Amino acid sequence: MNRISEAKRKTNETEVTITLNLNGKGLHEICTGIPFFDHMLTLFTVHGFFDLSISAKGDLEVDFHHTVEDVGLVLGDAFNTALGDRKGINRYGYAVTPMDDALANVAIDLSKRPFLVYNVPAITTGQGNFGSSLAKEFFRAFSNRLGMNLHINVSYGENEHHIIESIFKSVGRAMAQAVSFDKRITAVRSSKGTL
Repeated sequence: MNRISEAKRKTNETEVTITLNLNGKGLHEICTGIPFFDHMLTLFTVHGFFDLSISAKGDLEVDFHHTVEDVGLVLGDAFNTALGDRKGINRYGYAVTPMDDALANVAIDLSKRPFLVYNVPAITTGQGNFGSSLAKEFFRAFSNRLGMNLHINVSYGENEHHIIESIFKSVGRAMAQAVSFDKRITAVRSSKGTL
């Protein structure tokens, strides 16, 4: 089954183009102009086994917020389109991923009812201009546009880079599980018969 999509967004602040293959191998070509964000999106892709191409240009001279949020919006659109009617998918995904001192727990429900829970330790030393609060904005935009209930809980961690990395890896792993097919599921996985 072909689960490939393309999504675009152009505003006065950003221009984002994304192509996605849910049945990929973790191939990636990502350029947002924010190297740390590119690294995190690469980890998401590799650990989720998606093929993902992202080209984003934004007003980085203002700050990273517009670009990060809009990439989240467009990525949500791309996943939503690639999933189609969501028939046959597991719908739920869960992953726990350690990264040195940090441990992230992520649970996903592709319910078409967006909600974000984001619990991370308060960190006094930041990761340059890309910190956990900016990661939260990305995941809020991504979950809202995709229609995903996303719970991110980091039990502990001291290094903000490690915390954010454990989150992106966990989201990728949980997403791979949620979008995968189960031959026992012939319609959408819901007692209501619809999502």
